[in-house]
Amino acid sequence: MPNRPRILIVTPEVTYLPEGISSDSDGYSAKAGGLADVSAALISALYDLSCDVHVAIPDYKSIYHGNNEPRSHREVEKIRRRLHEERIHFAADRVFLYKDGVYSGYSDKDLKVSLAFQREVINNIIPRVKPDIIHCNDWMTGLIPAMARRYEIPCLFSIHNIHTMTSTLAEIEDRGIDAAAFWQWLYFKRPPVNYEESRDTNRVDFMASGVFSAHYVNTVSPTFLREIVENRHSFVEPELREQLTYKWDAGCATGILNAPEPEFNPAVDHMVQFNYGPKNHRAQKKKNKIFLQKSVGLEINPDAPMFFWPSRLDPVQKGCALLAEAMYDIISQYWDTGIQIVSVADGTYQKHFHDIVDFHGLHQRISIWGFNEHLSHQAFASSDFIFMPSSFEPCGLPQMIGGIYGSLPIVFDTGGLHDTVRQLDVAHSTGNGFIFNVHDAQGLKWAVDRAMDFFRLDPDEKEHQLRRIMTESVLEFNHSRCAESYIKLYEKMLKRPFLV
Repeated sequence: MPNRPRILIVTPEVTYLPEGISSDSDGYSAKAGGLADVSAALISALYDLSCDVHVAIPDYKSIYHGNNEPRSHREVEKIRRRLHEERIHFAADRVFLYKDGVYSGYSDKDLKVSLAFQREVINNIIPRVKPDIIHCNDWMTGLIPAMARRYEIPCLFSIHNIHTMTSTLAEIEDRGIDAAAFWQWLYFKRPPVNYEESRDTNRVDFMASGVFSAHYVNTVSPTFLREIVENRHSFVEPELREQLTYKWDAGCATGILNAPEPEFNPAVDHMVQFNYGPKNHRAQKKKNKIFLQKSVGLEINPDAPMFFWPSRLDPVQKGCALLAEAMYDIISQYWDTGIQIVSVADGTYQKHFHDIVDFHGLHQRISIWGFNEHLSHQAFASSDFIFMPSSFEPCGLPQMIGGIYGSLPIVFDTGGLHDTVRQLDVAHSTGNGFIFNVHDAQGLKWAVDRAMDFFRLDPDEKEHQLRRIMTESVLEFNHSRCAESYIKLYEKMLKRPFLV
């Protein structure tokens, strides 16, 4: 970008801070979900590309627990002073002081955290940084684009999760935010007559406000954005869909795919027992499979097809009910192959998986575990296929990671899964997974049958296809491409910031 414009990324969570961005950035982590990973990746990639990038994050207590070892109060104060002079800007408030997590699960507490965070960003951090571009993320930053609009600072608003909160102008101002200065750029639940009439009773929608007032908006996959605009998801609030449609029609909405962390590479992954790459995956994945089978109590069989469930067991989104319905039939049909299923995930549906395994006595063929990072990495390296039958998916990362590790994804055709998985066509050496189009157990079973057709191929042909897929996945799904897409969008914003 010309003249190195100053970019301020405002995010409520981040997995890590890139080495070298500050004098003491090691060990910081405030994470609730994928937003933290994406924020960290983008910050790191922009920094590596020599962008003038600054970060505003809440001053959570958890951030100062490097390697799970608490720092002293004096150390924390010294670090905070240094970082304020550099690129990392902590929003300080007593509401963050004893929080070890990003979200509490209680709407009133999360709202209080959001308002404190945004107050500090608006009143202190933005005036100090003087950014050329502000990049906000999700509902906890939804008021900031309205302020940016008021003061003519180009603002990008990124949607990672479809969730919002509401508040009144009175409550927002009571928390120290001068909303009267930019109230016209906020989105209210009903059209406001004037400031006075709306102040006490007309609630402001944070997510819709972010979309309404931002100069540009992006979701974390192109297809998910199109699905919202086409009204294909009933859980998306009409107000949000309407505002995204306006931005879409104005050419100010786009989708930019996330990318997995660089450590998700079997050649360098320290959580994998036997490292490998595209050229030696055939033997090494078998060794990893045996190691995992021993670790989780499965039948030892390096030639068994292994299916891995990597996502949280959420029946609303992730499609685990489909697998529960089809699980016994899949195991029965392919019993003679030694077929195995491993799940490494938390969630409400874990009990249902356990019940199926216990009722049918399938403990040597199906292993159900809560989420464990090391075990999850090992399962990527050991498995042949990955289940990801989400009914909707803003982006998704396991399907990308699977390709990198040579574990082919089985997905429903939606959102980010549509953008990253193509039907495998061995005859033409194209595609990287197995896609079904009807979201039910029969659709999932059809895709499993296609996966098993691939598994039964001549080993040399199968090795050739997996080598191709692993190589293509590393080249396609990486942070450099993701960061370059954001940089192009920043450049576009600088050229055309105030047309909508």
